[in-house]
Amino acid sequence: MGKLIYSMITSLDGYAEAAEGDLGRGAEDEEVHTFIGDLFRPVRTFLYGRRMYETMVFWETAHAEPDAPPHIVQYARDWQAGEKIVYSTTLESVSSDRTRIERAFDPEAVRTLKAESEHDLSVDGPNLAAQAIAAGLVDEYHLFITTSVVGGGKRFFPDGVRLDLDLVEERAFASGLVYARYRAR
Repeated sequence: MGKLIYSMITSLDGYAEAAEGDLGRGAEDEEVHTFIGDLFRPVRTFLYGRRMYETMVFWETAHAEPDAPPHIVQYARDWQAGEKIVYSTTLESVSSDRTRIERAFDPEAVRTLKAESEHDLSVDGPNLAAQAIAAGLVDEYHLFITTSVVGGGKRFFPDGVRLDLDLVEERAFASGLVYARYRAR
């Protein structure tokens, strides 16, 4: 059975998307990127909303950039190897291999995916993750916390949901970014 992991970069004040601008420094360095690549290599199914998919589809061709460093090439190849499910009512087609569109998020279908999977799955994007969290599907939360307070935007955790979590791993990087992995009780 695979675990469903929700992971995103988040500001120090808990926003996965800033109302204005980016989330701050910390995630762009090679040490962090390599760590993220190693951490998510076992994930073989990625659940995305349309906007997150449109951001992540960059990895379909990133390996072909002439000056792409080895850690970028490796991350691109790992992403390409995974199955991608995009939940969208508006997306007409996809531009990556191993990708399909679902018109609605179905918690029971995701529960079945988890039960039948030999690998972990991830849910990415605060809107889609909120649906998975509300359905009790998320097993682990991986936060990559930047050094910035952004004051508003879309929160990493949805409002109105109580979660009791156990901290199982943490790491601070030279860039100031902090990684924290929590398991749902």
